[in-house]
Amino acid sequence: MRFTKMNGAGNDFILLDAIAEPFDESAASALARSLCDRRRSIGADGLMLVTRAEGDADYRMRFYNSDGSPGEMCGNGARCICRYGYARGYAGPIQRVETTAGLVTGWRITEDQYRIRLNTPSVVELEKQLTVDGRTYRCSYVELGSPGIPHLALEMPALAEQDEDALRRLGRTLRNHPALPKGANINFYELTGPDELLEKTYERGVEDFTYACGTGTGASVYALAEKRRCGDHAEVEVKGGLLIVDIVRDGKKCRDLLLTGPASMVCTGEIFDEAISQ
Repeated sequence: MRFTKMNGAGNDFILLDAIAEPFDESAASALARSLCDRRRSIGADGLMLVTRAEGDADYRMRFYNSDGSPGEMCGNGARCICRYGYARGYAGPIQRVETTAGLVTGWRITEDQYRIRLNTPSVVELEKQLTVDGRTYRCSYVELGSPGIPHLALEMPALAEQDEDALRRLGRTLRNHPALPKGANINFYELTGPDELLEKTYERGVEDFTYACGTGTGASVYALAEKRRCGDHAEVEVKGGLLIVDIVRDGKKCRDLLLTGPASMVCTGEIFDEAISQ
């Protein structure tokens, strides 16, 4: 089985092309768990499948977290899959990609820079209070698409100086908070300047910090813009690089939530049967 390794701002993925090389897709969850293992296999934050579209799109993206759980969509992964789709000739510089959360449109900006239209915010709670160990945190909760990708945005002053282990424990607790029945990606952020953020995301399904979370970045900026704490164009620094979010409106209503950032090819190779059967 052939694979391609890619990353979007350090958020890394193993991509399997089920159009070029069909396989039993019911095995994808188990494949994600084995192939994403960073010690015994290739290692990645998630597994993506390129499959034939079921509707009016160029192809379909199926996404699995490293623990094997299916994801509704992945923003950094979608940029990567758009670059792959363009390179393989599955689509032109403008692409329509089916995802579980809805249709995603992608645009090729340069060879390694892509823009995607994130799924439209479907659930928005700008003020949500959650209590952990007797302390109440004021957060924003945003779901993108339908079924929605759940995100919690929490302001964390001096984010770069925070103890990572303590922040990880807080992220894990919030991610599993009983008030969040679907769980959530926990996006810690700090406003570092006008329309500039520093962000660090604890991702469900990976159950740790990742170098970037594209949907989380879009959700955080959207919540801040709705609260008029930043504009409709923001630059977000994550561990893996820079992501840019633009909100296009019809009046006050969000028409497009756009995410721009890198989509990098790393390597291609062959997965041996013994690695799959682990």
